[in-house]
Amino acid sequence: MNLDQIVKIGAEAFQSSIGQQGASSLPLDHIMAALARLMPGAGDNIDLAGLIDQMKSGGLAAMAQSWLGDGGNAGIDAAGLASMFGSDKIGAFASQLGLDQDTALEGLKGAVPEMVDKASSGGTLDALGGISGLAGMAGSLFGK
Repeated sequence: MNLDQIVKIGAEAFQSSIGQQGASSLPLDHIMAALARLMPGAGDNIDLAGLIDQMKSGGLAAMAQSWLGDGGNAGIDAAGLASMFGSDKIGAFASQLGLDQDTALEGLKGAVPEMVDKASSGGTLDALGGISGLAGMAGSLFGK
């Protein structure tokens, strides 16, 4: 599975999570671009390993492990998302999509765990070639 597929899965989960609250009218590519900008990384590099590191340093290690593992994913709340990304980045994400922050957070509750889950297998991010594979995917989302 490549990075484009992972981000698309996240965008679809985002749409599904907010359902009737307006995401169905948002183009999938707009959601994908907003998700790519929200994730850690430099430029167009999405660094899911960096996201996992942020989770671990923010006291969310058990949650990160559940997302990486092959079992069910632990849920995340608005406070956990704010801890991972910061309120400013979440606000910018919501604004980019023309959504209020609560609606954006609701969508992210479904999108972020799904992205990490689909990018991992057996507790690691090997589905994308591990950390080195993630780092080597610069620009793939935007065709650069």
